[in-house]
Amino acid sequence: MTEIVRADGRATDQLRPVTIERGWSAHAEGSALVSFGGTRVLCTASFTNGVPRWLTGKGKGWVTAEYAMLPRATNSRNDRESVKGRVGGRTHEISRLIGRALRAVVDTKALGENTLVIDCDVLQADGGTRTAAITGAYVALADAIEWGREKKFIGQRSQPLIDSVSAVSVGIIDGTPMLDLAYVEDVRAETDMNIVVTGRGLFVEVQGTAEGAPFDKRELDALLELGVAGCANLRDIQTAVLA
Repeated sequence: MTEIVRADGRATDQLRPVTIERGWSAHAEGSALVSFGGTRVLCTASFTNGVPRWLTGKGKGWVTAEYAMLPRATNSRNDRESVKGRVGGRTHEISRLIGRALRAVVDTKALGENTLVIDCDVLQADGGTRTAAITGAYVALADAIEWGREKKFIGQRSQPLIDSVSAVSVGIIDGTPMLDLAYVEDVRAETDMNIVVTGRGLFVEVQGTAEGAPFDKRELDALLELGVAGCANLRDIQTAVLA
């Protein structure tokens, strides 16, 4: 599998250069600037003591996320959705995906009646913006939880985080499964998939689509194997950043 060399020189099972700059924002309770190659996403986590009205008195916290792309994150300028007067379907979908991914590794009872809102803003897009957002959002979330503990909103012995979570894209190009697709690869992939995996290797979500010919179980298994291995590498990067 590793004999094929891609346009950027990577092997088929190799991530793009990944960096996570922890504590990027001076104001947010948790933050991380994450880069997957040319894709850069700023993730900020805001901590509020209290929960939405529908959760009040239930002894549980809440974690949610919002995703957005800056107007010039891509080759041509896109109007801000606030100017358009409506949030697009893709933005809603990715926001919900990030929220689900984070809630999968949070014990809301241990979090207490506190709310964490994670904002993921794409500064520059080159494929895999949602997977980079999830990976960086976890680091921002972890720091915001520790901020809440320091301020005594969360019990000193409580463990709201039960695992880590990261995500990566995979796809089939010219019949070959590949990991972490850049934009030039993503647009020509015959099959495109986003995989969200916990630190223990459990799946949170698998989003896969055949853009051309349908894919078979053998190809699906190969993509899942690539994605799990890629997320294990991302988990190690997250762990090192948070150490």
